Amino acid sequence: MKARHKRLAFIVVGLAGLAVAIGLIANAFNQNLVFFFSPSDIQAKQAPINHDFRLGGLVEEGSLKRENDGLTVHFVVTDNANTIPVTFTGILPDLFREGQGVVAQGKLNENGVFMAKEVLAKHDESYMPPEVQDALDKAKQSASATVVKDSQ
Repeated sequence: MKARHKRLAFIVVGLAGLAVAIGLIANAFNQNLVFFFSPSDIQAKQAPINHDFRLGGLVEEGSLKRENDGLTVHFVVTDNANTIPVTFTGILPDLFREGQGVVAQGKLNENGVFMAKEVLAKHDESYMPPEVQDALDKAKQSASATVVKDSQ
């Protein structure tokens, strides 16, 4: 094999290796990318089914139900326009309570129930995650726009 052919083979193998590395990095990035959706987004079918994402809103008053195992809880997340039922098995944060802001990470199953793997509660009385606040504001605007439109 001539030196020129060896160099060409080395370049081709190097480019193939680089392409494989870029492909693996892009795949890992895509798998770890987690999007945020509000209950209104989910009702509008914008959220993926059986793919991880974050759901944010307020824990609806009177919706928290615990199973006998002590770890499984069911509650409803609302953005004051729509609601999504959530099931979580694990220990809830100390600040988790009804009427407070929450962000849950998990998957939406075929039945429309969000199966949470992780639940995050707001930090204090005045803090609300920006994504949750934006989702609540959008839901409030769309609800008021619907009321104005219906009254005309």
